Amino acid sequence: MGINVLIVDDSAVVREIVTQVLSSTTDIKVLAAVPDPIFAMQRMKIQWPDVIVLDIEMPRMDGLTFLRRIMAERPTPVVICSSLTEKGADITIDAMSAGAISIVTKPTVNLKAFLEGAGNDLIQEVRAAAMARMGAIKPRPATSPTQSNPSPPPHANKHASQHDHLSPAPKLTADAMLEAPSGKAMFRTTDRLIAIGTSTGGTQALEFLLPQLQVNCPAVVVVQHMPEKFTTAFAERLNRLSKVEVLEAKDGDRLIPGVVLIAPGGRHLLVKRSGAQYIAEVKDGPLVSRHKPSVDVLFRSVAISAGGNALGVIMTGMGDDGARGIREMHDAGARTLAQDEESCVVFGMPKEAIAHGGISEVHSLTHIANTLATMKG
Repeated sequence: MGINVLIVDDSAVVREIVTQVLSSTTDIKVLAAVPDPIFAMQRMKIQWPDVIVLDIEMPRMDGLTFLRRIMAERPTPVVICSSLTEKGADITIDAMSAGAISIVTKPTVNLKAFLEGAGNDLIQEVRAAAMARMGAIKPRPATSPTQSNPSPPPHANKHASQHDHLSPAPKLTADAMLEAPSGKAMFRTTDRLIAIGTSTGGTQALEFLLPQLQVNCPAVVVVQHMPEKFTTAFAERLNRLSKVEVLEAKDGDRLIPGVVLIAPGGRHLLVKRSGAQYIAEVKDGPLVSRHKPSVDVLFRSVAISAGGNALGVIMTGMGDDGARGIREMHDAGARTLAQDEESCVVFGMPKEAIAHGGISEVHSLTHIANTLATMKG
């Protein structure tokens, strides 16, 4: 059985190119490519798609309104195909919160380069979306209650390629960024650290988990596979929803209790120890496990710098990024948790982590959130 896809984008050029990209595979069939949600709803009366590739900014009905209608009527995996702009990032984060599965960015110029650049990204995201368990998604209402926590200013980290989060490039390990742990056990301290890695479905999982953290929780570092610029908007949204402070990580940031640092898109996030403190390193480099930021890179750095003082959490996502890194954390004495299949949107990354022998416990997302909510820094 192939994957039936509906493309909704007001640009005829984008519709043509996306159709070409997806039609180049043997397992994906484009049912139709239409210019707006009104045409889409008419086409869906004939045959409902397995996956929708959706633009956000369109005439007649915007993509966000259409998405919310679909999720209320018949939840369907949606991949957002969004322009890499500040406005596009904000709206796309709203779409992810409303139930969209993932993001693929499209250039504002030189669309033909899309075939060589984001084409593979789009194919992989459509395949991941087709595997999604829509019942595991808990979309937030259009107007979410906010905390008094002010939004942080956007951080200027805009140098990475818009397609760095997935690529057909050779698959490198964390060795490309830092040496493997020595195996020496690190002494236990009271300086606790939580490291979280997630991908497909992770935006909704983090929106559920982080607001439950208490202001005195340990320092938290997160890799969520997401393109550049979108992580800025995502961190700002999480900050508004949470009691803790949520920021996009900058190089040299201290990891302190009550603060969550989100890896910026297009950069790796590492943790190093400086005396009695943990410090964030934000570095460029190659894709690791085909991702940048990579969960494997973060987890390896935590294994080296924090050892048994850390807690590792691997959640919903496609692929195996993080499986080796969390095994290294486990071997260094850290407690390691994996999200269970039932609560995952895509049970890929946790499944691979379990298979690699790096998981201490497997729990539902609710149980993981409750566990982290009781931790103190």
